[in-house]
Amino acid sequence: MVVSKSALTVEYCEFNHPERLFHQPINTYSNLIYFFYGLVLIQLGWKDWKGFSNPKASTIRKFPFLTILLAVNFIYLSFGSGFFHSSLTWIGQRIDMNATYGLTLSLICIGLVQVLVKSELSNQIQIRLVTAMLFLIAGFLPLALQISSSILLPSLFFILLVISSIHYFQYPSQRIPLLGLLSFGLLAIALQIRAMDVAKINCDPMSIWQGHALWHFLTATSSLCMYLYFRRERTEVKR
Repeated sequence: MVVSKSALTVEYCEFNHPERLFHQPINTYSNLIYFFYGLVLIQLGWKDWKGFSNPKASTIRKFPFLTILLAVNFIYLSFGSGFFHSSLTWIGQRIDMNATYGLTLSLICIGLVQVLVKSELSNQIQIRLVTAMLFLIAGFLPLALQISSSILLPSLFFILLVISSIHYFQYPSQRIPLLGLLSFGLLAIALQIRAMDVAKINCDPMSIWQGHALWHFLTATSSLCMYLYFRRERTEVKR
């Protein structure tokens, strides 16, 4: 397969072992955090499905298909990013980025539903919305070839920031801002660590401690915190 530009420019600190099955083992194994969080979300979605008729449930809890969509994107990113770091191929990099966009778009969709939808949605409408999201995520495969990730991804992060802010100011007494602040705080730290890893600052290519592996953990946890920020309400915590 065609080697990625990332491999040719030695983008990340970890040493590339082309003779091994996993070229960058630490950066590959660290993607298991996305898989683990995906399993957690599948369980939450299943729990929501069983309690679908609960009138006191939040909007997101009444929309289990969207939680499952996010869970699938977590798992998709686990395999996509794992495939990229294990192969350092062009196609692996494309799948990795598409999965990253998919996870971010899913969070944006969850935020929009929480902000705009105030009534229970039928299963048919939920399925249609999730299907439309799948087509949108697939559409980002060719779009990512036209627009640099340095423009596209920050734009999506900004949209998520705007939606999460609107979500808080709608009903501030019911929101838990700490989860949203924690999400963006972890993301800011992750971006800094990734930049240091690319710049080879405090870099040991043979160490089991890799900055990009920490990026995987921080971004996965940031995404989970953002989901919980949209999902939870203060009234639910006091019960």
